[in-house]
Amino acid sequence: MEILRIKGGHPISGEVQVSGSKNAALPQFAAALLSDQETILENVPDLSDIRFMGEILTHLGADVSRDGPNTWKIRPANIQPDAPYELVRKMRASICLLGPLVARLKRAKVPMPGGCVIGHRPIDLHLHALKEMGASISLNQGFVEVDGSDLHSVDIFIAGRHGSSVTGTANAIMAAVLTPGTTTLDGAACEPEIVDLCTMLTQMGARISGAGSHLLKIDGVDKLNGCTHRVIPDRIEAATYVMASAITRGKIKIKGIVPDHLGAFTKVMRESGVSMEKNLSLEMDVQTNKNGLLPFEIITLPYPGFPTDLQAQACALACTVPGLSILTERVYPSRFMHIPELLRMGAEVSLEGANAIVRGGKPLNGAPVMASDLRASAALILAGLVAEGETWVHRIYHLDRGYELLDQKLQNLGAEVERMPEEALPPAFRSPAA
Repeated sequence: MEILRIKGGHPISGEVQVSGSKNAALPQFAAALLSDQETILENVPDLSDIRFMGEILTHLGADVSRDGPNTWKIRPANIQPDAPYELVRKMRASICLLGPLVARLKRAKVPMPGGCVIGHRPIDLHLHALKEMGASISLNQGFVEVDGSDLHSVDIFIAGRHGSSVTGTANAIMAAVLTPGTTTLDGAACEPEIVDLCTMLTQMGARISGAGSHLLKIDGVDKLNGCTHRVIPDRIEAATYVMASAITRGKIKIKGIVPDHLGAFTKVMRESGVSMEKNLSLEMDVQTNKNGLLPFEIITLPYPGFPTDLQAQACALACTVPGLSILTERVYPSRFMHIPELLRMGAEVSLEGANAIVRGGKPLNGAPVMASDLRASAALILAGLVAEGETWVHRIYHLDRGYELLDQKLQNLGAEVERMPEEALPPAFRSPAA
């Protein structure tokens, strides 16, 4: 098992290139199953989750190959509806296979998905849309089995009590594009990743209107073609670099960024004192204002609200900002597993329900810390960039699920970050089994 060793105290500077979006690419892999023709996806990040999805599609019968590290070819001429437990259990996003399998084959058998633990994330919104469209659904021995032989168009409200579901919306869209008639999805997610999926499906011959809004209308077609599609840049990765610059009080240029995709995050950062200036197309210059940073308040919400996937990183940043910052988690109220590890580094954070109250400004100290999930990994790395001494981040396999070469990119910006085997830990930091 690998770990990251970070020596803090180095303001980052230079240029960094944002990779393609994992959250856009994964449903697009699934969408390729809607056609029996070849689909080529470009600007795909090289991540463990992506490789898992490639393996799942191969198991389903698709011919999947890589043309370089960031281009994938998917030829699903002959596929079958049963997804493998051993792969699906590792990755929650694999639930988005339901929609295309049911749409094309009229049935699907998919294990209940796994993934990182950030609180209860039911799949009821995915199943609700399929049921409303006429599918018969049963749960047998941990497998979701769907009979879609009687799918029909319908008007559906698909949001839940915490708002819209991105993968739930993706599933509903993919189920509807091959279903006769006009399906209306009210309460749909409007994230850039959903817009990008609709763009790809339109290239394949789908008829979708309203992408980017909460109301989608989908006119079903008889058949879809393959296409070549370029995945949008990863807005979460881009925002993580913004906060890496801010936490180290550095100055960087981010390339391959779509500023309009950042939503409320930009407003929060600018009000705190982070300068984020558009440069050329897909470029942004980031630096901290001379007067330093001000404490901030965030409430995580579906897009264009502040993303839940940036809450942990913002918590790390708040620890370095003098004053009282308040972070309210409205999407996944239990998503605070990074806080005990930040406390080990000397942070002052208290939890009151779904609110994290951060008393920032005290120096952080390096320590051995344990990553609990993907975004918590990034938060602990950001904290390590400014902590006194050395920080050792365990379980960085979470990191490799969603950030392409994050440690190498930070190295190129001047951070002292090193990936090494767990055996390299100082003896005092090793567990008895290490």
